[in-house]
Parts: sequence; C-alpha cells; structure tokens
Amino acid sequence: MPIPDKIAAAKKIDALLRGVVTHGGLHLKYRITVDPPLPEGRDWERPEILVELSGPDSPLVLERGGELLRAIETLAIEMLRLPGNEHEKVCFDCMNQRALRLEELRLAANVAAERVRKTSMPYEFAPMSSRERRIVHLALRDYADLHTESQGEGGRRCLVVYPKNYKPASKPAQRSVP
Repeated sequence: MPIPDKIAAAKKIDALLRGVVTHGGLHLKYRITVDPPLPEGRDWERPEILVELSGPDSPLVLERGGELLRAIETLAIEMLRLPGNEHEKVCFDCMNQRALRLEELRLAANVAAERVRKTSMPYEFAPMSSRERRIVHLALRDYADLHTESQGEGGRRCLVVYPKNYKPASKPAQRSVP
C-alpha cells in the first residue's frame, strides 16, 4: 500500500532533518525526492521517498556501518508510522552508500550461492536488517536450485541459503527429564 500523502510525509521528514541537522550541529545538506526514478538494475527497490544526505559531515553519518544514517531513517519511518512491511518505502542515502551496499549484498549472495552449490551445505549470513535480508532473498530468487529462509529473532535474525532439496541431518531425540 503506498504512502497516502507523500508530499505531507516528505514535509514531515524535512522538519525532522532540519531539527537533527540544526540541533545536532551537523554540516549536512539533504535532498528529498518523492517518487524517485528507479536506478537501473535495482528493480526490487522502489522507494516512494528518497532522502540523500551530503556535506562535510557525511563521513560521520557513515561511521560504524552507517549507524547514524540508519538511526535517522528509523526515526523518519517511526514518525510516519509505517508498518514493518512498508519500511522500504522511505529510503535514506549518503554519498551513494546505499548503492554500494546493495552491490555488496548482491555479490555476497552470489558467493553464497556458489558455496552452497559446491558444498551442498547451507550458508548462513551474519545477522542483518530486514531490508538487507530482503535484498539477498530477491537477489537469489531466480536460482531454481536454491532456497532462502530468514531465521532467528530480533537483532540476531539472519538469512540462510539452502540447496533446493536440503534435508538436515536428523538430530537425536531429546530426552525428557522425569
């Protein structure tokens, strides 16, 4: 379901960013685009609102794996009250970091696919966000000989790539304590 009023949502994001930039003492500029054009080769990502940050403090925004960028994005998503399955409708980027991360995830998905094919054993990625897991799922969606699943809970949730007909070794039955 699309964001009901994208212009109003963009104005709310603008107000949030003005406060964060001003009160945070950050030297950043930002551009908010409603219904941005889709970059070539990224058909699975269709943000309705794209926020691009730039400026002298861009390295600070991208430190620690883009932690500040993700935090600001999370604040915007929560402020707009988007349900979990619609978080990808608002997208924040800084110095093209998002495109670089998407390409990194696509390459990692291909490496995992080759490893699973060679070993016939599952490959488990490190924990990642729901948005990043979705990207890996979609990157591997056309591989008929593999399937993917998300496993785990909360911040420890990760993605596992399996051979198509993988059957785990049976575990010994747990004994009940009398």
